Amino acid sequence: MATRVRIRKLHEYAVLPRYAHGPDEDAGMDLHSVEAVVLAAGETRLVATGLALEIPPGFEAQIRPRSGLALKHGITLPNAPATIDPGYRGEVKVILHNFGSAAFEIAVGDRIAQMVIARYEAVEWDEGDLGDSVRGHGGFGSSGR
Repeated sequence: MATRVRIRKLHEYAVLPRYAHGPDEDAGMDLHSVEAVVLAAGETRLVATGLALEIPPGFEAQIRPRSGLALKHGITLPNAPATIDPGYRGEVKVILHNFGSAAFEIAVGDRIAQMVIARYEAVEWDEGDLGDSVRGHGGFGSSGR
């Protein structure tokens, strides 16, 4: 059974997120821009989607880069994956950065990112001594190459 999430269009050009190949084939849904933006080489910009979400408790929306934009144009999210918390009700906006050597144009309706709705577990901390493990205090690279 699919998880139900309330969504509201805040802009006339807003496009509901959708799976390109359906939920059995894709984990992420495409997010679209509601504004035309020119992203200069080396520039970081906030790009609007025109959408607001009511994510149920115990879930988050993860915003991730589109692999084609990253590979072909150097466009990615510097904070990937970004998290939209269940208590946030404002417009979903995407931080995009152009690592490419040329300006990149985003048109109204262009796919700019992916969104995955993911379950998370709330935690409570139990402070105290830690149990032993094979790795122990080994840090980065301690498991080999």
